[in-house]
Amino acid sequence: MNQAKMKESPGAKLEAPRFENGKSLLIAGLRTTYTAQTMNNISAQWQRFVPHIGKIPGQVGSKAYGLVFGAPNSVGIDYLTGVEVSSSSAGLPREFSVVSIPAQKYAVFAHREHVSKLRDAIDAIWHKWLPNSGHQAARGSAEGPGFFERYTEEFNPQTGMGGIKVWIPIQA
Repeated sequence: MNQAKMKESPGAKLEAPRFENGKSLLIAGLRTTYTAQTMNNISAQWQRFVPHIGKIPGQVGSKAYGLVFGAPNSVGIDYLTGVEVSSSSAGLPREFSVVSIPAQKYAVFAHREHVSKLRDAIDAIWHKWLPNSGHQAARGSAEGPGFFERYTEEFNPQTGMGGIKVWIPIQA
């Protein structure tokens, strides 16, 4: 991983990203629409989803994902809390949505602060880092997420710390 100096940006500290060719993913989970006024309710969506982790048919690994559909800081977004699955037809709960993410190149940002500061980091990525990086965000299909968060086994939901990465698809 590229260990560059921390850059100060309003409300967030960003480390330089690492670049990775991500594999294709099939993510299943709960999807909800939020407005700018209701985005603070995303934590309640996670609380509804977490009891499913480890019990989802065809679940691959133990990482959890937060997929964001729509532009950050837009009027509204769709947000999917999910896990990777091996198949979209493996007896998933009726309320689950399934999203396919193609293999593509990503700028991957480690988020080492509390999860409550994640929105500040995402704002800094989109409004500070990306315009000055020489890279362009990849525009996928209308059904695909604009970016996603990946929560590893190191993430501690009780403390809100550890194991968070933000994956921004970029043009190769």
